[in-house]
Amino acid sequence: MRRIGFLVNPIAGMGGAVGLAGTDGQAAEALRRGAVPRSADRAVQALSALRGEDIGWCTCSAPMGEDVLAAAGLDRSTVLYQPAVPTSAADTRAACRAFLAAGVDLVVFCGGDGTARDVFDAVGREVPVLGIPAGVKMYSAVFAVNPAAAADLIRRAGDIPCRDSEVMDVDEEAYRSGRLTARLYGYACVPFVPERTQGGKQIFEQQDEERAKDDIAAFIGEIMIPDTLYVFGAGSTTARIMERLGLAPTLLGVDAVRNGEVLARDADERTLLALLDEHPRAKIVVSPIGAQGFVLGRGNQQISPAVLRKVGLSNLIVVATPGKLTATPLLYVDSGDAALDREVGDSLQVVSGYRIAQRKRVVQAD
Repeated sequence: MRRIGFLVNPIAGMGGAVGLAGTDGQAAEALRRGAVPRSADRAVQALSALRGEDIGWCTCSAPMGEDVLAAAGLDRSTVLYQPAVPTSAADTRAACRAFLAAGVDLVVFCGGDGTARDVFDAVGREVPVLGIPAGVKMYSAVFAVNPAAAADLIRRAGDIPCRDSEVMDVDEEAYRSGRLTARLYGYACVPFVPERTQGGKQIFEQQDEERAKDDIAAFIGEIMIPDTLYVFGAGSTTARIMERLGLAPTLLGVDAVRNGEVLARDADERTLLALLDEHPRAKIVVSPIGAQGFVLGRGNQQISPAVLRKVGLSNLIVVATPGKLTATPLLYVDSGDAALDREVGDSLQVVSGYRIAQRKRVVQAD
């Protein structure tokens, strides 16, 4: 019987839909804005698929693990650590040390980049780790692409190879002010299957890339329809479109524009839904994360399943430079609504230049 250490960061990802760039140090503000905890639900989605597997679960008490295992129907668990309430990064590190002492074969955690960093602090390369994605950004390469893929990787762990995968340290204060400052924190050992384990983010700044962004911006500017609400996701390519329109973008947030006027800057889900009630004709413009390939569900949770359904997937416009697409062979969607993700289909057209588009495969990791 395999032994797996499992923990949940109960507040991970709460900041996404309400327009916060992360939840570290922002849980109270996220709750004030109406955020709903999502990490437990994501973990239950993954672990429910593992009923009947020959796994002995080691975990933490209450919301940091025990409650999720019970909700997933996995009652064969041993509580090794009791965290303080509310939980903290110190609890994550302490729990992982307890897992190591118990001789687990794998540490599974549900959270984001901050949780990955805390797990790595305690575990290092002594035992493989795997993240169930539930954070806002998740630029580290230690996560499954979605909860279903996490279940598959956990089931096959021990029979599949591990690879050295980047743990990224993202400065959340800089991120909230519109600057992406990330450094390599270390390399963790992660069970790896192509199309199941996500890659790390890459940033593209070559001169040709800048010209391509200008071409994309020129084309999108030409085809924009009057009296239509445009929701622009995060990223430098979408920011260039707004700059072409003479507007100041929120580089790492979501903006809403109509008839050349910014109606909402750094908008949260609630604001977008209210705008869509007022302006039902709308389109969403997003760009995938370089190398990772996520179009939805990483860094743009404000564009929620409810927002996507109001706008309609037929009105989703994906943009990316040729260089980014060369390094991003596959696209993924992880909106939080598996049925909606399936509606995206097996490919998306991506605008990659002036009147130029490429069709890219979308991996449905069920």
